[in-house]
Amino acid sequence: MTTMRIDRIAPLILAAAGLGTPVWAQTPANPPTVSNFELGLVLDGAFSSRELALGQRERGFGLGHNELSLAGAVDPLFQARATAVLHSHEGDTELDLEEAYLETTTLPAGVQVRAGRFLASLGYLNEQHVHADDFVERPLLYRAFLGGHYFDDGLRLSWTAPTRLYWRSTVEVLGGRQLVPASTHDPRAGAFTASTKIGGDWNASHSWQLGLSYLHNRRKAVMEEEDPDPDHDHDHNHAHGSRFGGRHLVIADAVWKWAPAGNNRQRQLRVSAEYARVSELNEFARSGDVHEAGYLSVVYRFAPQWEAGLRVDQLRVREPHGDHFHSGRLREASAMLAWKPTHFSALRLQLTAQRDRGGFQDAAHSVQLQYVMSLGAHGAHGF
Repeated sequence: MTTMRIDRIAPLILAAAGLGTPVWAQTPANPPTVSNFELGLVLDGAFSSRELALGQRERGFGLGHNELSLAGAVDPLFQARATAVLHSHEGDTELDLEEAYLETTTLPAGVQVRAGRFLASLGYLNEQHVHADDFVERPLLYRAFLGGHYFDDGLRLSWTAPTRLYWRSTVEVLGGRQLVPASTHDPRAGAFTASTKIGGDWNASHSWQLGLSYLHNRRKAVMEEEDPDPDHDHDHNHAHGSRFGGRHLVIADAVWKWAPAGNNRQRQLRVSAEYARVSELNEFARSGDVHEAGYLSVVYRFAPQWEAGLRVDQLRVREPHGDHFHSGRLREASAMLAWKPTHFSALRLQLTAQRDRGGFQDAAHSVQLQYVMSLGAHGAHGF
């Protein structure tokens, strides 16, 4: 996890926003102006009665995924985005630079190139910012295999097909260091992804999307000496890296949305599901030594300002311990009720129950109350 001190990065953000010395002050002809850029702030905080297994919200009051974003057109050829994230971890406030990339805007034939730090194109949720989620915690799939959300440094090439249906394919070359909390030092590319999404409208009321993505991870974690205390917590829960990793990760996702005549502000039903499989856990793994996880989420907006949702998760892992493996299984069910008086604010009450089926003694039941508030520019959410 890349953590920076606030006093070091804040002047850079203020300067880029035009509140300090403009970063383009010495640009010769036709420099961009501040009006080219949009500045937005998302506040996220929550109270949790208990910390969940693989959870990313601490017990009590704590900061969630607070984002400060700067985005806009650099010139007719490029656009850029930078996103800094504030969150609390073990009583401290930490700052991560989650996004800092530029991408092309005028390449022909539906091609787009992105370079820098960005959210990897994996599954349905990973490219979306956490504040856009329907639940307080992300599904077990993401918390176990991608550290909640996987961002990294690298290069992306995407292509949107000129078809009636939406069809986008993406390949990425990434550093991989953000994926593994403590990895071997190697300056070469450590991860590669490939994904494709297709979707469209059945009619004015129904829309759908299917996706398939793959991650090839070349990096290996630094092996720790076996801890004689079996109850010792190695603090994997809050690291951005994968708690349960392997060489190959495959994710399949499906989403269906219904809104009468397309008016999703009045009523909308959203159904989403994902399944993930991780293989080649280490050199001793056999064909049956794999990690698997999946979830089904149903969210219903029954009034313009009210939503209710239910999500069920299941995780099955084979955790390596040298040349042998320990099995683990965890089930989770979450129910939430959200009040959204406007597009810029939300209050969410969530009840989550976990059941340890082996290997997750820290499974718990938790009541969580969350707020999400957006100020300034607020980009459109994905499908």
